[in-house]
Parts: sequence; structure tokens; C-alpha cells
Amino acid sequence: MSWYQPKDIGFAVRRHLDAMGYAARLLGRLLGTFSYAIKRNVLVRDQIHFLGNYSLPIITVAGLFVGFVFGLQGYYILKTYGSAESLGLMVTLTLLRELGPVVSALLFAGRAGTSLTAEIGLMKAGEQISVMEMMAVDPIKRVLAPRFWAGVITMPLLAAMFSAAGVIGGWVVGVLMIGVDGGAFWSQIQGGVDVFKDLGNGVLKSFVFGVAVTFIALLQGYNAQATPEGVAKATTRTVVMASLTVLGLDFILTAMMFTI
Repeated sequence: MSWYQPKDIGFAVRRHLDAMGYAARLLGRLLGTFSYAIKRNVLVRDQIHFLGNYSLPIITVAGLFVGFVFGLQGYYILKTYGSAESLGLMVTLTLLRELGPVVSALLFAGRAGTSLTAEIGLMKAGEQISVMEMMAVDPIKRVLAPRFWAGVITMPLLAAMFSAAGVIGGWVVGVLMIGVDGGAFWSQIQGGVDVFKDLGNGVLKSFVFGVAVTFIALLQGYNAQATPEGVAKATTRTVVMASLTVLGLDFILTAMMFTI
């Protein structure tokens, strides 16, 4: 049985610290390209169309079915305590606070994140990134920045569509299929949802998730080995790392929002 030598542990720690430092520097450079993205807004617009429109069907359908499930499960849970009229409020708060931002980010990572990683990785494999550098064109500004800001803008919009579709799904099951009073369903939502505490927290979460997922996808694609196998591995790492990061950030943000 082999054991790690101290020099092996030190090398591994140094390698991971170096990777973290490189990622932090890249994130700083991307955040510093905001003014460039405003000037070249056509590039950002095209990426918003690519990331948002193509992700919208899966986001909407998933939100609708999540609303179906929560409407059905929530009704039988609330019925036990004689609070079936609060079905709309329960479904809405669950979607706005947690499921909307989190599930949307996970789906965004699987649909748009992998696409970004594969696209950047193939550009690197085809030496397009190297050609840009030889022509004195900064690939971070020209290639990564528009995609980064497009993902940051798109993620909150997709989360809002997911939550809206989920509320409609809960209404279809609760009101149309089960027979919960429609007026009570909507009035509970109107009276119980706080714009800043519930809706605002959900928007903040989706914004942070958008930054994290998009950055991880671009980082993995930009650092992928210029081979088909390297691009495939980078795409897999994007899904795994983005999913775990979203779940970890969700716990941290939820703890901060409800304790401060």
C-alpha cells in the first residue's frame, strides 16, 4: 500500500492554490469587462438569444411539472391540517425562495453551461483562440465576456419563468383539478408574498447562480485540453462543479438571508 509523501501533498496543495488564484484572476478580468460589454452590446444580445431562448422550453416545461407535483403533494399535506386554502401561498413561496432559482440554475448548467464549455473548448482545439492572440485580439474580451454577461442576465429571467410556470401548474392542479377555491388561491399569494424578502431574495440567488454557473462553464472550456477527450472531460466537469456550487451557494445564501 502506497502512502503520500509530504512533497506530494505539498505539490497537490500548491497546484490547487494556483488553480484557485488563476480562477480568481480570470473572474476579476471578466467583471472588469462590464463597460466593454455595454459598448459591444450586440455580442451580448446574440448570446442572450442563444442561452436564453434555447433554454426556455426546458425551463418552462420543468417549472410546470414541478408546479403540478407541488400542487398535488401540497394539497394533501395542507388538507391534513385544514389549511388547503393556503396551497397557492405554499407553492409560490417554495418556488420563489428555493426551487425556482436552484432548479433553474441546475437546468441552466446542464443545457447552457455544457454548450458554453463545448463551444469554447472546440474553439481552443481549432486554434481559434491562438489565432486571436496572434492578431492582438483579447479572447477574454471578445469571446468570454459577452457569454459571461449574457449568462448573468439570462439566469434571473429564466428563474422567473420557471417560478411563473410553477405557480400556474399549482393553480391547474389545485383549482381546476382538485377544486380549491380560486379566489383564496390567488388572494393568499397576494397577501403573503413579500416583494423584497421573498421575490428579492430569489432574484439575488438567481443572479449569484448565474455568475457562478456561467463562470465555471467558461473557465472549464478555456482551460480544456485541445483534444476531443479534453473537451468531453471539461464538459463533464462543468456539470458536476456547477451543480455542487449551486447547492453550496444556496445553503450559504439561505442561511444569510434568514439569519441577518
